[in-house]
Order: sequence, then C-alpha cells, then structure tokens
Amino acid sequence: MSDDLPEQFDLVVIGTGFTESCIAAAASRVGKSVLHLDSNEYYGDVWSSFSMDALCARFDQKPEPHSTLRNCSYTWHTRDTETGEQLWNRDSVLAKSRRFSLDLCPRILYAAGELVQLLIKSNICRYAEFRAVDHVCMRHNGEIVSVPCSRSDVFNTKTLTMVEKRLLMKFLTACNDYGEDKCNEDSLEFRGRTFQEYLQAQRVTEKISSCVMQAIAMCDPTTSFEEGMQRTQRFLGSLGRYGNTPFLFPMYGCGELPQCFCRLCAVYGGIYCLKRAVDDIALDSNSNEFLLSSAGKTLRAKNVVSAPGYPPVSKGIELKAHISRGLFISSSPLGNEELNKGGGGVNLLRLVDAEGSREAILIQLAHYTGACPEGLYIFHLTTPAVSENPAADLDVFTSQLFDHSDAQIIFSSYFTIAAQCNTSVAAEHIHYTDAPTYELDYDAAIANARHIFGKLLADADFLPRAPDPEEIVVDGEDPSALNEHSLPEDLRAQLQDMQKATQEMDIQN
Repeated sequence: MSDDLPEQFDLVVIGTGFTESCIAAAASRVGKSVLHLDSNEYYGDVWSSFSMDALCARFDQKPEPHSTLRNCSYTWHTRDTETGEQLWNRDSVLAKSRRFSLDLCPRILYAAGELVQLLIKSNICRYAEFRAVDHVCMRHNGEIVSVPCSRSDVFNTKTLTMVEKRLLMKFLTACNDYGEDKCNEDSLEFRGRTFQEYLQAQRVTEKISSCVMQAIAMCDPTTSFEEGMQRTQRFLGSLGRYGNTPFLFPMYGCGELPQCFCRLCAVYGGIYCLKRAVDDIALDSNSNEFLLSSAGKTLRAKNVVSAPGYPPVSKGIELKAHISRGLFISSSPLGNEELNKGGGGVNLLRLVDAEGSREAILIQLAHYTGACPEGLYIFHLTTPAVSENPAADLDVFTSQLFDHSDAQIIFSSYFTIAAQCNTSVAAEHIHYTDAPTYELDYDAAIANARHIFGKLLADADFLPRAPDPEEIVVDGEDPSALNEHSLPEDLRAQLQDMQKATQEMDIQN
C-alpha cells in the first residue's frame, strides 16, 4: 500500500470516529485530497460497534496510556432455573457473536435534529437505515411507564386520568407557542427563574410534572425557564415525522454512522488505510506543511486533523474520565408487556438520582434493531463520569433498574470514555477533535466538525448535497436529458457550462 499511496494531500485525518469522518467527507466533497488513517482494524474508534467476540477481545486488550477507552471490565452471569437448563448462557451467546452490534457510544437522534437534517441535506441518508424509537419512558412509583408523545397517545394512555390528559395537552400547546409573542406574560414573569417553577405555577399534577421533567424537556431542577422551553419545543418539533415518538435509532447500531460519512469521502476520492499508524510527525518550516512518517513512507499534508489518543500527535496530552458506560445483555426486557409488544424495539429512559443532581440515559434494544439475536435485549447505560470507576458511577442507576426487576442479565460490562484535558505543545498546529460528550443526539459532535472545517476551509460549504447516481453526467451522455432543477448547484453550473460550450461549437460550425 505504501508504494501506491500519493505523497501529497490537502488533508490527513487520523482516526475514523464520527467527528473525524464528518470532516474528511466534507473536505473530500469540495474537492480536497484526503487521506484517512486509523491504526485500528475497524472504523469508528470509540464511536464503533462490535460483535460479541470483538467486544470481549477489545476489553481484554491492555490499555495504552493514550487510549480514550479505559477501565474496561466484563462479567458473564449464570442463573439457576427450575429445570436446570438455560436457553441463553455464555456459550450460546458467543455462538451468535456476529449477530450482535454493540455500541461503545450509543446515541438517539431527534427526528428534526442536526444530524437528521445534515444527512438529508448532504444525501448521506441513502447509506443508512433508521428505526423510530418505540417508547419514551419514565420511572413512576418504582415502575417504568411509557410517556405519551403524540396527541393520540395522550388520549389513549391509561397512565393519566382524563383531567391530566387535558392539562398535559394544554401545557404542551403553551410550550409550542412560546416565543411567538415576545410580550407573553409567562415569558416576562419567569425570565431568570427555573423551568420547574414554571411547571409548579401551571398547577399540573405530580405525574405530569414527572413526564415533562424526566422525558420531554429532560431537565433538572436548576434548568432555566428559557432552556426548559427550548428543550420542550425541540421535543415537540420532532414529533409526527417518522413515528409516534420524536426519536430515531440507526439500524445495526450507531457504528454505522461514521462509516456513512467515510463512504461519501471515498466516493469523492478520499483514500482509506486501516491498521496504519502515523509513526512521526513534524512541521516543515519552509513550506509550512506537515511531514508524516507512516509505514516507511513520508507524506506531506497542508493540514492534519486528529482524534484524541492517537500517537504521536497525542504525545503530551492528558486524558481524564469523561463518560461512564454500562452495557448489559439480558434474556428479558425491562418494563411491562405493554412496553415490549411483539418482542420490543427501542425504548428510551432517562434516570435521575434521588437528589436530582445526576442523570443517566438508558437505551433498550431488541432484535428488530439488528443489534442482537431474537430473544435477547441490550441495555446501554450512560452517565457523565465522576470517577475512574464506571461501575461505581453507574451504581445508583443500575440499582434503580435491576434491584427489583425480572431482567435476566447474562452479560454485564463497564468502561470509561476519556477526553483530553490539555493541548500538546509539540503539535499546536494540529486540529484536534473532541471526544464524545454526554448528550442524547450528535449536536456537539457536528458543531465540533463544523468548527474545525471552518478553520480549514472558511469559504467552503459544509457537506453540500451529493448527487444520486442517476444525476451524474457520464462522458458521451446527453446532459440535457437530465432534470436540471433536480441537480445540486455545483452540478447545475457544470451542466450549464457544458450546454453553453455546445452552443458555441454549433455557432462556429
């Protein structure tokens, strides 16, 4: 591979995580030469999805000092049954290893959120499949219950009384209209106060308050009135687009998303090399270009973007615990039969501790997501790290979930995703991406990609629409046969230039 590789690139990207893949695709799409390297043998880094065997093998690896994946542990659980037989155990799970797609960094997408809009705008959506989240849940009186999202859900639910249904609809309507009238009394009265105070002033019941705080606005007692309203509007703005809930989940796991952007980068000429590390890097003071040594070859690049934790660009960088993760496999789901009809799908639950100061997100996946075999369920649990012990960080939430449930846990694992807390002086000209943050969607990652891309190519459009195959003009074809108005702007201009050149040729003849 080193003999065939060009020596000069506009951009070298190190690491194939979500943010790095967005930047690589955006640069390649606007005509820049891109080399995308990863020392791993898989795409995605800490944004990746693994089979069962691969996940255990990854956890068994001795952690490198620079690794953003650390504190990994896993346990296989056995339970005695009345018959003495177990349908699922370590051996039967590992026998179906390739049927699993286990995310290191799972996310849920708002149906009208930043990522969905970017996927549609860039036409990268053709590379991905999604499933609507089946239930948005909350804990109430020690039980997991579904929160009604759509109008029909509100009036069909059995968890609310008729009076509560009307109060909830009235409250959500008021939130949806917020901001249209700048002189609205609520806007003026509650400015500078908390969203919880606003809820209390609306005289809603405790159950409705829990619905809104836990599952709709997803906020804590200190959240401001303005931010709580914005979060509620974000929830409402994504309703009714692809299902009864405002959320989507990628089929076959979130590890598919970085690969979607990598595909677009490759289509526009980006070169990919997995299992290839950068051995050394330096800045040529004469040309102001980077010199990268990789697999015995010296490469030149105008710019370098790197994920945290990749040597040698990570030399001198300190990492700290950022996200604590728990990943569990069970032979039975959480919640009642109503939440898991037909074997279940995707359920979302936000958990809070007794003081309301800490929270965690639970994503339950069934086999209809393509992430596990039929008869098994995956529980993804995520919380901001407060220590280097992910099991201890998650203990208050695992107790809520499993202490009084019938979940038959077969496999449990804990790990930490770290983030850099300083910048390497030796590599101050390199653009570093941020590690995954604690968020429900991909907003922070996309904002980070846009920011770095703006530094690299200030005047370029970030991921303009890529044409469909049938829109591409091939040599020898009549471009006028295409529907000009269906083309992206850059291809439309190309078509017009070709038509103008053809007309000039006819005049000269």
